[in-house]
Amino acid sequence: MKQNLSYGRELRLLTPAHFQKVFDNPPVKAVTAELTMLATPNNLDHPRIGVTLSKKRAKRAVDRNRIKRKIRESFRLKQHKIPAFDIIVIGKSGVVDLSQEELQQRLDYLWRTLSKRCAQYLSASSASTS
Repeated sequence: MKQNLSYGRELRLLTPAHFQKVFDNPPVKAVTAELTMLATPNNLDHPRIGVTLSKKRAKRAVDRNRIKRKIRESFRLKQHKIPAFDIIVIGKSGVVDLSQEELQQRLDYLWRTLSKRCAQYLSASSASTS
């Protein structure tokens, strides 16, 4: 069976309300020195992603766009291993200084950690409701 690895509109957090829902009280977090991922369960059958990277953290637009493109591409390839959560990736100081390989390693680590914690959160919350 071939998996669909597209990155369509339905896989993105599009409105400020979507972002705010995740920012308000994220039950799942994964953190490195350069990136933070926040996640909250959604009622869909797939994960969605939003990326924030401020001018304060990456001065040049070309740097911001390169990092965001890399994050989205990484998500596109890993989306089938992630539970149905809304995820925000936040770039922090130092993210611009990472090489492409270092950024990819950080993202791989964060996706593994986030997937594991999301699964634990879902199993813990389903156990508490039953």
